[in-house]
Amino acid sequence: MNDQIQPQPGIMDIALYEGGASKVAGRTDAVKLSSNENPFGPSDKAKEAFARCAHSMHRYPSTDHAGLRGAIGDVYKLDADKIIIGVGSDEIIHMLCQAYVGAGSEVVFTEHGFLMYRISTMAAGGTPVEVKERDRTTDVDAILAACNENTKLVFIANPNNPTGTMIAPAELERLARGLPPQAILVIDAAYSEYVEGYDGGADIATRLENVVMTRTFSKIYGLGGLRVGWGYGPKAIIDVLNRVRGPFNMSTAQLETAEAAVRDQDWLERCRNDNTRLRAWLAEALAEKGVPSDTSTANFILARFTSTAEAEACDEYLKSEGIIVRRVAGYNLPHCLRITVGDEPSCRRVAHLIGQFKAQFMAGDLA
Repeated sequence: MNDQIQPQPGIMDIALYEGGASKVAGRTDAVKLSSNENPFGPSDKAKEAFARCAHSMHRYPSTDHAGLRGAIGDVYKLDADKIIIGVGSDEIIHMLCQAYVGAGSEVVFTEHGFLMYRISTMAAGGTPVEVKERDRTTDVDAILAACNENTKLVFIANPNNPTGTMIAPAELERLARGLPPQAILVIDAAYSEYVEGYDGGADIATRLENVVMTRTFSKIYGLGGLRVGWGYGPKAIIDVLNRVRGPFNMSTAQLETAEAAVRDQDWLERCRNDNTRLRAWLAEALAEKGVPSDTSTANFILARFTSTAEAEACDEYLKSEGIIVRRVAGYNLPHCLRITVGDEPSCRRVAHLIGQFKAQFMAGDLA
């Protein structure tokens, strides 16, 4: 090993991100409920658009993403010139840190916030500042108290992952208006489409000069495997981000499939309605079995157990039965399991199995 070849300070302190597991050893019939994917997948129109792209794989994609930006603007009633496209909303988060964070900068996020906030902050040489939540919900006053002259970005997922909780748009605006003048509020609205009537913070990002909203096609649009996200905010900030964005960061397949997906709002509404119904059923079914959860506004349930040992034992029991959920100790919630709202058979199966587990655990059969 050449000791003279060293990464930038702090890079080796970054804990690797681990996505939700997708396999169980020895089983070919595992049901994956660990990554908050849409169990119904993308719309037929999106699939057709993806198939057509096979005929143009030898051509470079566009660099301005005008088609997709225009479609997003049409559907969400936003100025396309204030939209940027990225490889998932993860890349938009990373670009924000790359453009605005450096040594001596601080980035604020909540204790149960998305892990990429910390990773992207540290990759840019900044200092992550973790703020306590109140009953697993964003506490605006605590965030404002954590901000100072070094604060460059504040990340708020609304709805939040993995808690499923959210705060009202009025609270988001109060936060934005209370930030130091050099700080940007980033509203991570990856799950906003699951909340009927909620614009994800678009109105605030339109009116205020220090707010950026990020969105994704990975959740309700069912395009997690393609990695498409977007950001919206003041033109001055979007112009900065485009200077650090790779010109060919998006493929033709990503761009054209996402454009077809966003224009098929009938599919989105169907998926949202099914998720709302099954989410309520799953939360009630788990509560009846002694596993409470906060009211979720996303496509998952954060199931709370009495201890870390019980949560881990339940996870192992579910895996033995071919069900994959997500441990969230990395989100400071070691006594919880995040369970994606799947289709109806998956929801009924996981509820039944957790009921069986609780009965055996209480009896001391699964110590």
